[in-house]
Amino acid sequence: MNQSLRSLRNRFVQGYYRICNRFIGPLKRIRTTGMWISFVFSIVCLASLILYGGFYHSETNKQILLNVIRLCQVVFAVNILYNIIFLFKETVRGNKLLKWIMDIAVLMSVLPMLYPHPLNPWIPILERILYSHWFLFTVVGVYSVLEISFGILRLLGRRTNPSLLLAGSFLFFIFIGTLVLMLPRCSTNGISFVDALFISTSAVSITGLCPVDIAEVFTPFGILILSCLIQIGALGVLTFTSFFALFFSGNNSIYSQLMVRDMIYSKNADALLPTLLYVFLFTLSIEALGAIAIFFTLPGDFPIPTLEHRILFSCFQSMSAFCNAGFTWLENGMSNASLMESNQMIYIVVGMLVFLGGIGFPILVNFKTALGNYVKRVWARIMKRRRNDHRVIHIYDINTKIVLVTSLILTVTTIILFLLFEWNNTLSGMSFGKKLIQAFFNAFVPRSSGFSSVNPAGFLNITVLLMMILMWIGGASQSTAGGIKVNTFAAIFLNMRAVLKGRDRVTAYHRTISEGSIRRANAVVTLSIISFALYGLTLVALEPELSVRDVLFETASAIFTVGSSLGITSDLCNASKILLCTAMFIGRVGILSLLMGFFHSPGTNKLIYPYDNIIIN
Repeated sequence: MNQSLRSLRNRFVQGYYRICNRFIGPLKRIRTTGMWISFVFSIVCLASLILYGGFYHSETNKQILLNVIRLCQVVFAVNILYNIIFLFKETVRGNKLLKWIMDIAVLMSVLPMLYPHPLNPWIPILERILYSHWFLFTVVGVYSVLEISFGILRLLGRRTNPSLLLAGSFLFFIFIGTLVLMLPRCSTNGISFVDALFISTSAVSITGLCPVDIAEVFTPFGILILSCLIQIGALGVLTFTSFFALFFSGNNSIYSQLMVRDMIYSKNADALLPTLLYVFLFTLSIEALGAIAIFFTLPGDFPIPTLEHRILFSCFQSMSAFCNAGFTWLENGMSNASLMESNQMIYIVVGMLVFLGGIGFPILVNFKTALGNYVKRVWARIMKRRRNDHRVIHIYDINTKIVLVTSLILTVTTIILFLLFEWNNTLSGMSFGKKLIQAFFNAFVPRSSGFSSVNPAGFLNITVLLMMILMWIGGASQSTAGGIKVNTFAAIFLNMRAVLKGRDRVTAYHRTISEGSIRRANAVVTLSIISFALYGLTLVALEPELSVRDVLFETASAIFTVGSSLGITSDLCNASKILLCTAMFIGRVGILSLLMGFFHSPGTNKLIYPYDNIIIN
């Protein structure tokens, strides 16, 4: 009997796979269509969740939005069941454990629709979870983020222009952030479209310029939305989506994985997921440790009295500092009287967070590699193996050395010059230790974050010029900082050194820097100067009543995504605010990358013309 049942089962399975193999082509085409349908409904689902939480709804409107969310839930469930039933082998190979967990969670969220609310549930806790709206919203929200991530990775797999895709993704989140910040639950008395657009652009581009008082205008829900925009803008939309897509599913194209590898500067595609995971864990860990440090350095007379709001302030300030965003949830920001009269430890903590955020993810990855190599060498010594088994001669690459040395030189030079210029001006009346800490803090923040501990409007003209130069330089490449980047600044000086010494190659640390890197650095510097000149002239023409010094400082702060201001942001007209929105967007995406996305043509490099010289004095 058992043998006949086993034989019947085997024939059924074989017949099932025979039918699936015969229709495998149409089934896969249907699956692809289902993926894009699920992608569209994921966007609809997220929009409905935002509208549900952002407005004060009547019961009728709540029910309409809830029905839309449940429709998306059904579409997700049907897509999951289709893949399991008709494409079981491909689904098993493609999905990782966490993707299976999310699929099961979506299917479980459908059970309340099929089975009515029981009067006497077997497991009361499980019943309260399954039939709650929060469980439904959490599951479909997370699943929607995953589906959108998969969709973006599929666009990369279609060899979409990465520069234009990056720019488009930032524009998408700027637009969504603008609409969300205008929701009634985000602000106390509402906010205009231009101001919402300006703040959303400033957050996604991690600039920090703001025409309103964050503490007075936004509610805790609005601060949460602002925090999400800052975090997405800091790590990059593609890095976020790539992390979710690769972490939950491993069936992405080789091209998309190579694109992500280049974005995070991973040495090989095999280490892509560990590198992404390391970047995310490092970011969250530093922000968490920074929040703890900020909380314990807050003075006793801090103007935020409640424990809950102090915790929220510490978390927001840590995240804003590491992301080099420059936003602060406090009246007068970092120049608040209670902070200035404290023991100054908070300025050291925030300054270090700004430095770690602006150092660049490639260097963090290089540090991870160096630490792993060191651990291997120690382990080899413990196991009494040969000392050179795991020894790497060039453990730190040239990018890391150049960034660290240049950053050190810039920091020390800025501290000395700031003390020299402002000793008897904005630093007047402070003790030597306090002056030194303020100089240390102001050596980091002008290059990327935009925090202000002493009012920049009171700086001497020479100090303002120094701040603008630091804004122009910025932080390291592929970091949360702005500017032309330290790497570019070092490259043009190394090139100048090579020209002065009559060398035909640019070298550093016994390495020859490629001609392509030098050409790109020169192009970035040229475009940055042209952009600043054009935006500065236009803004001066739009704001004839404001000081030229203040306007040019605001222009540099926007286009180099710093966020410092001499106090004129709220006085700008709507045309000037929109103009600065474009400047912040271009500064975050990179004008060179944006132009290359539009004009780059691989086929034009095949022509080789005769060489000739032009006169350069």
